[in-house]
Amino acid sequence: MSFDERAKTWDSSDRRQALAEAVANAIKSSVTLNSSMHLLDIGAGTGLLTRRVLPYVDKITALDTSAGMLEELEKKVEGNVEICQTDIIKYEPSEKFDGIISSMTLHHIEDTEGLFKHLYKLLKPGGFIALADLAPEDGTFHSNGNEGVFHFGFDEESLKNYANIAGFKNFSYKIVHKVEKPNKIYEIFLFSSIKYK
Repeated sequence: MSFDERAKTWDSSDRRQALAEAVANAIKSSVTLNSSMHLLDIGAGTGLLTRRVLPYVDKITALDTSAGMLEELEKKVEGNVEICQTDIIKYEPSEKFDGIISSMTLHHIEDTEGLFKHLYKLLKPGGFIALADLAPEDGTFHSNGNEGVFHFGFDEESLKNYANIAGFKNFSYKIVHKVEKPNKIYEIFLFSSIKYK
C-alpha cells in the first residue's frame, strides 16, 4: 500500500505519535532552535514532526513526494509552513536553510552519500542537520513489506563517513527512542551535525 493510500489513517497510530514526540524532543535538546530560523523537514509526511518543531522556529518548509501525505499535513498544521511536493535529491530552492530535520526518511533514499552532499548544499553556514531513523535492523521493521526501503537502518560510523565526505563537522549519534513491535524492539537514532563553511 502506497503512502498516498495510507495518508488518511497515518496519524491514528499511537506508535507513530510517540516516535514523533521523542524525535522532536531529541532535536530540541541536540541543536539550538530560535524564532528566526527557517527549517526544512524532508519526508515530512503528515507533519507529525513539523508541527512539533514549528512553535520553536519561524518557518518550516515541509517536503515530501506523497501528495496524499501533504494533503493531510495541510489540514493539520497551522502556522508558517510552506508545502513542497518533490524528491529531496531534485530539490533546488532559491534560499538556504538554517537547519534540516527528518524522521524515518533516510531508509527510503537510495543514495545516502549523495543525499548528505545535497543537504550540505541546502544549508547556510552554521546550519545543522538533525536526522532520525532506524539503527541497524534485520529487515523486519516494515510489516507491510520492504518496497521503497533501500536500507535496513544505519550505524554511527557509516553516517559519520557520509557526513564527513559532504563536509559536515561535529557529529552526534544517539539512540533517542525504541519502537516496540510484537516480536522485536527497534532502536531509533538521532544523527546531528553542523555545516561550518
